[in-house]
Amino acid sequence: QVKLVQSGGGLVQPGGSLTLSCAPSGNVLTFYRTEWYRQAPGKQRELVATIENSGATTYIDAVKGRFTASRGSAKNTMLLQMNSLKPDDTAVYYCKAFNTRGYYWGQGTQVTVSA
Repeated sequence: QVKLVQSGGGLVQPGGSLTLSCAPSGNVLTFYRTEWYRQAPGKQRELVATIENSGATTYIDAVKGRFTASRGSAKNTMLLQMNSLKPDDTAVYYCKAFNTRGYYWGQGTQVTVSA
């Protein structure tokens, strides 16, 4: 069964940058929409950013101007570039991608912002 594989998380100092990647483990139909979520300890999972097949993006106010969702060079690969990271950005980040067959979740990747 095809899954989304995430990479790119880690520990970074405040003000630093990370890029998360999300790609399917096998061949799937083209994703028309990808959503990025995060879940901090003790909090509900929240939608952070979306990107459509057209390239149109949306962001929550907390990350607007700092995070950028984009499509990678490989088919169905999605990226989340995170700049000027803050301790409040610490969370497990998930991607969720949609095609005409349904949707797929990534396994999650930890992002920790700490001095």
